[in-house]
Amino acid sequence: MYKNIIVTGGAGFIGSNFVHYVVNNHPGVHVTVLDKLTYAGNKANLAGLPEDRVKLVVGDICDVDLVDSLVKDADAIVHYAAESHNDNSLLDPTPFIQTNIVGTSVLINAARKYDVRFHHISTDEVYGDLPLREDLPGHGEGPGEKFTPESPYRPSSPYSSSKASSDLLVRAWVRSFGLQATISNCSNNYGPYQHIEKFIPRQITNILSGIRPKLYGTGKNVRDWIHTNDHSRAVWQILTKGKIGETYLIGADGEKNNKDVLELILQMMGQPADAYDQVKDRPGHDLRYAIDATKLRTELGWKPEFTDFETGLQHTIDWYTEHRDWWEAEKAAVEAKYARQGQ
Repeated sequence: MYKNIIVTGGAGFIGSNFVHYVVNNHPGVHVTVLDKLTYAGNKANLAGLPEDRVKLVVGDICDVDLVDSLVKDADAIVHYAAESHNDNSLLDPTPFIQTNIVGTSVLINAARKYDVRFHHISTDEVYGDLPLREDLPGHGEGPGEKFTPESPYRPSSPYSSSKASSDLLVRAWVRSFGLQATISNCSNNYGPYQHIEKFIPRQITNILSGIRPKLYGTGKNVRDWIHTNDHSRAVWQILTKGKIGETYLIGADGEKNNKDVLELILQMMGQPADAYDQVKDRPGHDLRYAIDATKLRTELGWKPEFTDFETGLQHTIDWYTEHRDWWEAEKAAVEAKYARQGQ
């Protein structure tokens, strides 16, 4: 059992949910959160957690001396920290290269130096995209119709290419230097604490703010949704039981196209299903993601708890409705930025 873990990006959406999971379910573990507190990191995401169990260090994963000082006293690193918003990577790729590639290299060098267990959080977007189901022969489940750990890397945006680069660094350090590492590539997360620039919370907060939601293009693009609580449980399982050097894909069989998700949100919030505007599509917008999580399920015994998307979505709608103070101050600025881009 790990007693002292570092969670990079632990004040962000997925990272903070993992910190809450660890505190609530593994009482013997102390968590040091290393977070730069960019716009996507928020101290409020860690509010209420016991100070004797969680320590927040505000700093940059690219800071070699800071990382070294923290890692030498740790048992494990769970690396969530990343620039992660595709739209932002198209406007300015530079922070994505710096944080996602250079930052990861700093962390794995420190983990190697002190022989610390390292788990790298990645994304299914490194695999590029898949054909829409309607374009597949027979519309069935066959080889190549979902991502697997053996799928080739075909990233299509500055964000996904930077994450692919960081994955390959971890793999190389495992092989060349014996880094005690695993990798997980997860599908699209949803749930509490997600920044309102992202698809699901943007739609929910638009409706709560009296703003008509926006849909890119036709909305046929498919994402494989997983509740962030299920992601947290999977990461702990991999950290404690995963085989060194292996890659595990995390997904909950939650394929939905963006149009259906938006219309479902509108209906669940008492609005007409067509009460949205279509805007120009994002450049290079991937068609479809779909995860085959068989390896994780069979080898490590993980399975999702939020198997009904509507239940998880209602849980998420309720959270944003009840926590307006968490997002309202940023709402106008986020929408103004999108408006400047015609989105």
